[in-house]
Amino acid sequence: MKTLLTVAGAVVALFLTIAMFGTAGWDRPPLVTSQNGYRGTAMAQVETKADALEVKAENKAPEAAAPAEPGDDLAGKTYENVKVLQNLTTNEFNRLMVSMTEWVSPEQGCTYCHNTENMADDSLYQKRVARRMLQMTQHINATWKEKHVHEAGVTCYTCHRGQPVPANIWFTDPGPQARSGFIPRNNGQNLAKESVGLSSLPYDTLTEFLGKKDIDNTVIRVNATTALPEGRGKPIQDAEKTYGLMMHMSQGLGVNCTYCHNTRAISNWGESTPQRVSAWHGIRMVRDLNGDYLEPLQSTFPRNRLGALGDVPKINCTTCHNGVNKPLNGAHVVEAYPSLTKSTEIAAGTPPAPSGGTAVPAPAAPVPAAPPAPAPEMPAPKP
Repeated sequence: MKTLLTVAGAVVALFLTIAMFGTAGWDRPPLVTSQNGYRGTAMAQVETKADALEVKAENKAPEAAAPAEPGDDLAGKTYENVKVLQNLTTNEFNRLMVSMTEWVSPEQGCTYCHNTENMADDSLYQKRVARRMLQMTQHINATWKEKHVHEAGVTCYTCHRGQPVPANIWFTDPGPQARSGFIPRNNGQNLAKESVGLSSLPYDTLTEFLGKKDIDNTVIRVNATTALPEGRGKPIQDAEKTYGLMMHMSQGLGVNCTYCHNTRAISNWGESTPQRVSAWHGIRMVRDLNGDYLEPLQSTFPRNRLGALGDVPKINCTTCHNGVNKPLNGAHVVEAYPSLTKSTEIAAGTPPAPSGGTAVPAPAAPVPAAPPAPAPEMPAPKP
């Protein structure tokens, strides 16, 4: 009798649920489920339809500018102090400058980076930073195309989204400040930071895992690779740091663990998705960009643009992804701007301005003497 009552209760609950959906105008539960690999919950991604549509709308790529008119004159000879894009035609150069203004400073206009009384002037720090960021964009599209950004590529808009300062940048977290001469010892965690999903995980994992250029000495792992390691292995603190980084990546891409991993065997490369390989290279790309392009700008930025500890603003996964697994929903944003797909070295000298010529905006900054060494190839996963 008790069993029959239980079954009857379950049936009534089912009909009430169906009736509730019908009353609300739903013809099915408001969820989207995608399968990333083997069937089962170990590789399933679940999200609400409303959230998926909202995030998709927030990541719409802008329309590309109309093609430039044909022309033979080069920007480096037409304008003064063009150091990165001097080999573009003048019309292509102007087209890219207009697009950069729309991508980065649509409200401020050209004056955000330029002295409008002398457009060749380099006194504004914004111009010197923009010049270096332009080179960084070219470096991403040229060096990291096969390993991470692929045909979609990136433009200034990928990070800036119409704002002079990208919304998703980060600084080294100094932790709790001294109060009345007392600094609490929290071991770098237990502060419920948003960077780790308001959990008690270590809150400054980005400095260790994404802020360092040296990729060989920073291993991202939860436990040892053998059952009985000869050394001390990986302490629990290191495992917590790894989980903190994974939390950041999950939030930044709007995915759960199953986007890259089979959660029944998270460490097994053979049962992981191809996205895990892309993420492996993405981590190293971010380290490359922070180490070679952003950190060297510390003396260029004014003090009010630096962090509490005097460090430069840096990028992480969220900077480009902004809550979706493919930045700007996978739009091929760089196709219309081929000048952003090849690394450009700084001009050795400044071409003279033509008689009566007008100095026009030109992003520019010194380029490294030698390009950074490519990231090592991923170890082949075991079958």
